[in-house]
Amino acid sequence: MARAVYLVDGARTPFLKARGKPGPFTPVDLAVQCGRPLLMRQSFDKDAIDLVILGCVNVIADEMNPARVALLRLGIPERIPAFTVQINCGSGMQSIDTAFRTIEGGHADIVLAGGTDALSHSPLVLRRGAVDWFARLNGARSTADRLKALTGLRPDFLKPMLGLERGLTDPITELNMGQTAEILAHLFDISREAADAYAAASHDRLDRATKEGWLKDEMLPAFSRDGEVFERDDGVRPGSSVESLGKLKPVFEKPYGKVTAGNASQITDGASWVILASEEAVERHGMTPLARIVDSHWGALDPSIMGLGPVLASAPILKRQAMSVADVGLWELNEAFAAQVLACLAALADETICRDVLDLEGLGGVIRHEDLNVDGGAISLGHPVGTSGNRITLHLANAMRRLGRKRGIATECIGGGQGGAMLLEAA
Repeated sequence: MARAVYLVDGARTPFLKARGKPGPFTPVDLAVQCGRPLLMRQSFDKDAIDLVILGCVNVIADEMNPARVALLRLGIPERIPAFTVQINCGSGMQSIDTAFRTIEGGHADIVLAGGTDALSHSPLVLRRGAVDWFARLNGARSTADRLKALTGLRPDFLKPMLGLERGLTDPITELNMGQTAEILAHLFDISREAADAYAAASHDRLDRATKEGWLKDEMLPAFSRDGEVFERDDGVRPGSSVESLGKLKPVFEKPYGKVTAGNASQITDGASWVILASEEAVERHGMTPLARIVDSHWGALDPSIMGLGPVLASAPILKRQAMSVADVGLWELNEAFAAQVLACLAALADETICRDVLDLEGLGGVIRHEDLNVDGGAISLGHPVGTSGNRITLHLANAMRRLGRKRGIATECIGGGQGGAMLLEAA
């Protein structure tokens, strides 16, 4: 028999917008900043943890296997194993899913599962021609050979590229992520005005949630080495409007594209952890769960329309659980791009797509805006790639409790043409 698995607690750092230089925290720094106070408020000792799993995409050279580095810096006993997972934008959710299946199968009782990324620390990389030139220079054995190699130096060899640029371009379709969102905007006739209106609402919702204190247990302050305190997501722009956002020019498909810097997710640094526990561990340590994890699914599709990944991942869960879209009380759908989110909503509301593509005849429907990303999302707070799937799952559990909703689905699109989804139920 599969065991019940509960999400009992979690915390994240404020998300800090990348501003053209490395931010104050590395990926492991971020994981430690929110992990340390999270563990301090638990009813169990650190040696009760059976496993640590951390999603991370932009792993830096000084922190190979950041899960293990974070475990040791958090003071978790060294006998406890830790490993890092990477599935692009789904990495933070993959850590939860792996923990969920491990506990469900009886192989662990308490697992610390997280996600972290510091996109501002994305490495600079040399062009292939520069790499080949350095290889020739390094391989030269005589002064004459070295002088000959030096003559091949070109000025552009000294101009590196940001690794993130390559990482956000699909190697199969050769489309960057913004271009895939433009394809969806075209296929589903998403207007620029609709995308900007959605983006403005994301900022207003996050601003309200912060001011109302709805994030106080979830978002913990971070402290840099020079003593600076970070207490809020610093990319939020309250008061954004369709008019102000409409002044921004398209980024990926000029001059008529729908995706701009204002209605796309922000490049950001941040980390998030959740604690998963078996029913036995919950009773043994007197925990109060936030939610029970019921089901999860990973879907895949053409990379050129990767933004529909949430639809392909959520549909099998709905079918297995004999649920319709209307039966889901809250949705956290990662806001990679406003047009991409709106395309997912359109697909789930389309009877033909639900019948012929998703095998959801009679189970599709309209997701109400008041049930979707109720406290904002990646457009307003940012999208540290390895973190977001973890954050949306944690926030879904907290929002379900606050609003009294019975069921919720957290889901995201994944670069490369995939999607992940997780169904939570009130504990």
